[in-house]
Amino acid sequence: MTDDNKITTGGCLCGAVRYQVKGPLRDVVNCHCSMCQRLHGGFGPHSKARKVNITITKDDGLAWYQTSDIARRGFCRQCGSGLFWEPFDLDATGIIASTLDAATGLKTMGHIFVGEKQGFYEITDDLPQYQEFSNGEMVNDY
Repeated sequence: MTDDNKITTGGCLCGAVRYQVKGPLRDVVNCHCSMCQRLHGGFGPHSKARKVNITITKDDGLAWYQTSDIARRGFCRQCGSGLFWEPFDLDATGIIASTLDAATGLKTMGHIFVGEKQGFYEITDDLPQYQEFSNGEMVNDY
């Protein structure tokens, strides 16, 4: 099976929201912005896929919250799991990588918004770090 036909599945903690992604997933960007801190209790590990390749297969708990003028976030209203970051003007949706089922082979490619990172943890890898977005240095980091 080629990467374009690969199906990856995921969902929330309680199972009220399930989704599948057809085709490739972007490697993970760790976002340390203040919103991700509040949503995830630390940083947000985001993969990404084209919107047309994401299908919600179970929608018993999916809710959306507009967190800014540029994006909304999808979460389960039953268990509170954060699932998606969806910008309004791009054709891709960020997927919280830890909601994917099983091993995906994804690797972390870098860190964004480290200027907003809390002081109680250190980033100890040698991956690129950006104060905000990478401004195109990492592919699709926003």
